[in-house]
Amino acid sequence: MAVKPNELKPKPGSTKKRKRIGKGSGSGHGKTSTKGHKGQKARSGYSRKAGFEGGQMPLMRRVPKFGFTNIFREVYQTVNVENLNIFEKGIEITPEVLFEKKIIRKKNLKVKILGMGELKKNLIVKAHAFSKSAQEKIVSSGGKVEILEK
Repeated sequence: MAVKPNELKPKPGSTKKRKRIGKGSGSGHGKTSTKGHKGQKARSGYSRKAGFEGGQMPLMRRVPKFGFTNIFREVYQTVNVENLNIFEKGIEITPEVLFEKKIIRKKNLKVKILGMGELKKNLIVKAHAFSKSAQEKIVSSGGKVEILEK
């Protein structure tokens, strides 16, 4: 049996009636307007601060702090040697070329070449850093390694 459009109703409990605060005693929320009698929370302009726990020591201050952030840390984008096989033989690979081919995502970060996989082509690779194994694999396949300064 199909339900007619004029008989459609939301499921019971799926909708709530809005509290019409301060609209007189007939509204069901009259007199103190659901705020109770007196006290800080009953006053106008009251807003609880984020993390406030009623005077108890807040969780953020109870939990121990540890460690530090090294402000001199260098962040590299890593590229494995096996990812360089997509280029033709003898080509010069720079961070700009890697960015164009979408091997790295950001232009402004330094690039480090890592030695995972095998390199089957002789390439001239320019990057900011190389792992020892990556350097050995590039040179053994007949390519060159150049370290860039930034």
